[in-house]
Parts: sequence; C-alpha cells; structure tokens
Amino acid sequence: MSATDVTEATFNAEVLEAEGTVLVDFWAEWCGPCRAVSPILDQIGEEHSDKIRVVKLNVDDNPELAMKYQITSIPAMKVYRGGEVVKTIIGAKPKPALEADLAEFLA
Repeated sequence: MSATDVTEATFNAEVLEAEGTVLVDFWAEWCGPCRAVSPILDQIGEEHSDKIRVVKLNVDDNPELAMKYQITSIPAMKVYRGGEVVKTIIGAKPKPALEADLAEFLA
C-alpha cells in the first residue's frame, strides 16, 4: 500500500489533527530524487504502520503549504506529532539512513 496523498484541503485532518506520528513527504513530479525516495518511504510506512503514517504532498499542487512549512529543497520530509513538526529530513537517502533518521519514531 502506497502512502496517502494529502492536499491543502485534507492536510489539517490527515496530518495536524491525526493521532500518532505522521511523516509528510514534500515532493514534485519533476524531482528525480523524490521519485527515488518515494518507494523507500512506502516501505517504511508499511513495515512500521503501527508507529508512523506516511503521506505525500505535491508541492507544485499545494504551494501554500510548501511556503508555510518553508520547503525550499525537495525531497523534504517532516515528521508531525500533535500538529507540530518534530523532525525535518532533507534530501533523498537510502533506506538504512532514513530508518536511522526516523529511529526515535520507529522504536
């Protein structure tokens, strides 16, 4: 199962008001590194579905949110808990590096 797409219309309910931990993958269609990291995030989301939920936000389709969360480089991943950003990860990384970055949320 791949990650849920969120938009400006669904962001509050899916991310800010969600129970537990949500990782938002800020990406764009034209971004090669975004396409490389996407299946890795899908895997992490599936393997740790009890601990973290992965959603994707297309920055080209949702520029207001990209601006609000100061997305200046993609791929950018932000981890939310209780409506607040608790961690930011910038750039495509292999799965072991992403899992290391997310270890505190996956434990």
